[in-house]
Amino acid sequence: MDLNKVFDDSGKTVSPILPEGKKNFLIDIDGTISEDVPNEEPERMEDAYLIPGAREMINEWYDEGHIITFFTSRIEDHREVTEKWLNKHGFKYHGLLMGKPRGGNYHWIDNHIVRATQFKTKWDELVDKETKIQVFKGD
Repeated sequence: MDLNKVFDDSGKTVSPILPEGKKNFLIDIDGTISEDVPNEEPERMEDAYLIPGAREMINEWYDEGHIITFFTSRIEDHREVTEKWLNKHGFKYHGLLMGKPRGGNYHWIDNHIVRATQFKTKWDELVDKETKIQVFKGD
């Protein structure tokens, strides 16, 4: 996908951004698209069950031109079994990032827009909802 060039107030190039309407989806694996399998039990990863609706929704986003990257706490030693599982279940994706910190309670700080969606039980369309967020005091 082509990224749009961005310039600061002095005309210097800064990090590019996606075209309007396109998203970078960073999607967890365990407990989000498959059953929750801890790194300590890698023998379960190959046959982990697929959470219903995950493949359909993610592949739809891919087909719409969004970027799909799986971001998992699985370690690099689990890359091969993870890629095999994703391919077996027909997921379309652009990248796979291993080694996400474990333990949850993620607080992502970035100079780009970040939106977080917690998966609880069901893959369905995303809808807008107003909610309380933390921001830096000076913003």
